Amino acid sequence: MDLAFVLINAITVASIYGLIAIAVSITWSSLGLVNLAYGFVFSFAGYAAWLTATQVSKDPFVVAGVGILAGAVGGVIICLLVFIPLHDKPAFTSRGMIATLAISLIGSQLFLMFFGPTSKSLPDLFGRWRTKIFDVTIGADKIGIITCSIAMLIIVVAWMRSSRRGLEIRAMMMNPHAASIVGIGVRRTGFYVMALTGAMAGLASVLLSQTYYIAPFSGLTPLIKGVSIALCGGLGSVQGAVIAAILLGLVEALTNKFLGGQYVLMTQFLVIILVLIVRPHGISGLVDKAREQ
Repeated sequence: MDLAFVLINAITVASIYGLIAIAVSITWSSLGLVNLAYGFVFSFAGYAAWLTATQVSKDPFVVAGVGILAGAVGGVIICLLVFIPLHDKPAFTSRGMIATLAISLIGSQLFLMFFGPTSKSLPDLFGRWRTKIFDVTIGADKIGIITCSIAMLIIVVAWMRSSRRGLEIRAMMMNPHAASIVGIGVRRTGFYVMALTGAMAGLASVLLSQTYYIAPFSGLTPLIKGVSIALCGGLGSVQGAVIAAILLGLVEALTNKFLGGQYVLMTQFLVIILVLIVRPHGISGLVDKAREQ
C-alpha cells in the first residue's frame, strides 16, 4: 500500500514538472535557447486561468483552455523579445539565458505590482470524487493531472510527427544547420516552438495551481525543477527528460514520505549531481555537439 501510494505521488509530480522539462529540451534542441523565462510563462498562464475562473466561467475546459492559450501567448512574447532579436548574434546561448532570466524576474515583479503578494488558487477542475487503485485512495486531482499530462504529450508527439510544422521542428532538433540550408525558416519555426512549449508550461501551471497556489514568484520552483530535470535527462533529449522526471518524481515522493518536504530539493539535487558525475551529458547524453561550441 505504501509503495503504491509513493509511486502514484511520484507519477503525479513527474507529470507536472516533466511538461516543463520537455519544453526546455525541445526549445534547446531546436533553437539552441535555454529558456529561463518559463517561470514567467507559468505565472502568466496561472493568473490568466485564475482571472477566467473568477470573472468569466469556472468550467474546467474553459479555465484549462485559457491557461494553455495564455502559456502559448507567453511563449510567443518571449520569442519576440529574445529569440528573434538575438538568434543570429554572437554568444546567443549566454545572451539568451540572461535575457530570458531577466524576463522571468521582471515579469514576477509586474505580477507583484498588479496582483499583490496574496496567493490565488484555482477551483477544483476535476471535482472531488475519489477512487481506489491497488487499495490506495486517489483523488480526482491526481488522476486528472496524470491523464491531462499524458494526453498533452501524446498530442504534441503526434503533431510533431504528422504536421508540416511539426516536421520542421523535428528537423531543427536533429540538425539546425542542415534544416536552415534546406529552407526551413529559423524565425518562423521559433514561433511554433515557443508557442508549443509555452502551451505545455501553461498546462503545467493550471494543473499545479489547482492543488497549490498562484503567486508572483510561484513559477520559480517549477522552472528550477524543469531545468534540473532536463539537465539530468540530457539537455535536448525528450526521452531523457521523461526518464529523469519519473526518477526525480520518485525521489520527491520518497523524501516526502520518509524525511519530510523540507529535504526534497536537497535529495533531488544530490541525485542530479550523482547522475551528472556518472554521465556528464545526462541520462541520454544527446547534447548536440554543435550546441556545445
